[in-house]
Amino acid sequence: MDLVTAKEMQKMDFLTIDSFGIPGRVLMESAGRGATDFFLEKFSSSQKKRVGVLAGKGNNGGDGFVIARYLAQKNFIVTVYLLAEKNGVKGDAEANLKLLVPLDIPLVEVVDETVFANYQTSMKHQDIWIDAILGTGLQSDVKGFFRIIIEFINNLKKPVFAVDIPSGLNSETGVPRGVCIKADATATFAFAKPGHFLFPGAYYTGELKIVDIGIPAHIARQVNPEQYLLTRDFICNSVLQRAPDAHKGTSGHLLVIAGSTGKTGAAALTATSAMRTGAGLVSVAIPGSLNSIMEGLVVEAMTHPLPESREGIIGRAAFEKIMELSSDKQCLALGPGLGTEPGTRELICSIISKSSVPLVLDADALNSIAGNLGILQHLKIPVILTPHPGEMGRLINKTPGEINQDKIGCARDFAVRHKVYLVLKGTRTVIASPDGGVYLNHTGNSGMASGGMGDVLTGIIAGLVTQGYPPETAACMGVYLHGSAADQLSNLKGPFGFLASDVMTCIPSVLAAVVL
Repeated sequence: MDLVTAKEMQKMDFLTIDSFGIPGRVLMESAGRGATDFFLEKFSSSQKKRVGVLAGKGNNGGDGFVIARYLAQKNFIVTVYLLAEKNGVKGDAEANLKLLVPLDIPLVEVVDETVFANYQTSMKHQDIWIDAILGTGLQSDVKGFFRIIIEFINNLKKPVFAVDIPSGLNSETGVPRGVCIKADATATFAFAKPGHFLFPGAYYTGELKIVDIGIPAHIARQVNPEQYLLTRDFICNSVLQRAPDAHKGTSGHLLVIAGSTGKTGAAALTATSAMRTGAGLVSVAIPGSLNSIMEGLVVEAMTHPLPESREGIIGRAAFEKIMELSSDKQCLALGPGLGTEPGTRELICSIISKSSVPLVLDADALNSIAGNLGILQHLKIPVILTPHPGEMGRLINKTPGEINQDKIGCARDFAVRHKVYLVLKGTRTVIASPDGGVYLNHTGNSGMASGGMGDVLTGIIAGLVTQGYPPETAACMGVYLHGSAADQLSNLKGPFGFLASDVMTCIPSVLAAVVL
C-alpha cells in the first residue's frame, strides 16, 4: 500500500485539479462526505449528538465545514469554532464556509485567547470533537493559541475525530510538532501518510480509514510515491514457488559467522531461523573452543571450528578459513554475538571488504564498521544491514532519540549514500533501498522486547537471500514474517513472555498462512 508525503499529496491534488480537470471543490466535497461516512460508522449509535468542529482557515478547515454540513443534515447538533476571522478563509474553504449559513449551523470565530476564554464553558459541553485545524503541510511546531486549544481538547477526554491527520502530527515522521491532538479515529484522504503508522503517530491517529476522493490512478503513478506499507498481498506475491523436485542442494547454503564466549545462543538462533525459513543447508563458523557447545545447540546445521585469537574469540587468524568456507555459499550472515575486540573488528572489516557473496550484517558487525563506513562504498555484492536505533546511532553519530525522530529519513539517507539495504529495527521497522524506496512494516508487537529477536530476524533474512530472493524482497519478507510470527504468538500465548526461539519455531506456519 502506497504511503505519501505531504509534497507528494500536494502534487497529486495539483495534477488532478490542473491537468485532469476535477475542481478542488469537488475533491473537498468528496473528502468531507467520505469522512462523514466514517464518522457515522464510529459515532452514529451514540446518544451524544453535540458535535464541535474545530476548523482552521485552510483546506483542512474546509473539509471540516463539509463534514459539519453533512452531520447537521443527519440531525447532529453541530457548532463550528473557526480559529480565525471569517474574512481570512479563502478559496474552496470559503465556499464551503458560506454553505453553513443557509443550514443555520452556528459559527463562532475564536480568534485569540480572550475570545476562547469566553467560550470555554460552552465548549466543554460538546460530546464529540472534530479536529480540522491543521493538515499534513505543517512546517513548524505548534505554539501559542493553537497549542492552548489542542491541549484544551486533549484534556477534555472527549471522543475526537481527526480530519486527514491529527493536528500537530508530522505526517512524515509520526512525531508531534510540540503538541498534537489525540484522536480516537482519523479519516485520511486518497492515501495514508507514513506518520499515521510510525510511532508515536499511530497512537495519536487512532483507528485509520483511507477515504477515496477521486485521485485518478494514472496521476498517482505519475507522482510515484517512494514509501510503501508492507501488506500480506505484497508478501504473498513475493514468495518463490519451490520446485517439487527441490532438494537441500538446490535450496541454498548459508554461512553464519557468529558467537563468542557466553553468546553461542546468538549463533544458534541465527542458524536455526535460516533453516526454519527454508534454507537448504546452513554452516556455522564458531570459535574453535566453542564448537562442541554449538554442536549441541544446532543439530541440523554443520559447524566449523575457527582459529582463535584467545579462547572463545576469533581474530585475523580466522580470515583464510572463513574465505575458504564462504567460497561456495549463497549468503554470509555476520555479526551476532561475535564481540568487538580489536582483532575481531579487524576480521569483520576484512570479511566485508573481501566477500564475494551477499552479506547480512547485524550486531557486532555493525558496531565494528562504525567510524569506517568507507568500507561499504566499493562493494560489488549486495549488503543488508539490520541495526536497531542504538546501532544506527553509532553508525551515523546520532543518539537513538534522534534516530527515532526521523526513522524514514535516517534509513533512506544511509541506504542511498552507501548503496546498501538497511533494516532499521524497532516498532514499525523501516526497510530502505539504495534507490531511495522505503518500506514500512506494521506487524509485530511489544512482546518482542526480548533478547535474541534480532538474531532470529538476521537468520530469516539470510535464509531468504540464500534461497535466491533479491535482497530488497528478502529484507521486506523477513521483517514482515518475523513480526507476523510474534503476532501469532501474542494471540496464542499472551501479549508478552514468549521467546525468540518461540518466534523462530512459528516461521513455517506463518509462511504457510501467507502462501495459502
